[in-house]
Amino acid sequence: MSVADETMRALEAVLFASDQPMTVPEIRAYIGEDADLAAALADHYAGRGIELVERGGRWHFQTAADLANFLRRDREDSRKLSRAGIETLAIIAYHEPVTRAEIESIRGVQTAKGTLDVLMEAGWVRPAGRREVPGRPLTYATTAEFLTHFGLASRRDLPGIDDLRAAGLLDPVDLAFDAAQSGDDTVETVTQDD
Repeated sequence: MSVADETMRALEAVLFASDQPMTVPEIRAYIGEDADLAAALADHYAGRGIELVERGGRWHFQTAADLANFLRRDREDSRKLSRAGIETLAIIAYHEPVTRAEIESIRGVQTAKGTLDVLMEAGWVRPAGRREVPGRPLTYATTAEFLTHFGLASRRDLPGIDDLRAAGLLDPVDLAFDAAQSGDDTVETVTQDD
């Protein structure tokens, strides 16, 4: 490989790795006095998917302008799930199929229709039929996208209560409530003698 070829490769690497356009003196700081090969490298890239261009005395790689239509994509705005959304998703995951009334009973508050809509738009929850009781309420269940997003092979892989305790994800109030339900809430009564 000739010295010119080696310098051309170095120039290409420096410009490619740079996060901003570079002046000829900046390029020379990396590859030496032969930085004048930028025009030759620009000719080499002419007509390709990326091209080397000079703008205002600075060189940089850019996507070929005629290929912009291939690079446009619909951008999704990611939104954080609200606390109500997280709670509702957890209830559906652990109790599916579950009705809206059952979700509200477990949460202790009403669930906004928008909360279920957001979960369905995310592809994590789906309608799962109707319960055969008066009023035939709609039931909800998780989807395959839910399992994929959270890295679960099946619902059986959801963490159990012991896993949640070990991870420190249960509030002290929840732990006290669990202890009270299991009968571990021994209350000591202290009397004081005069």
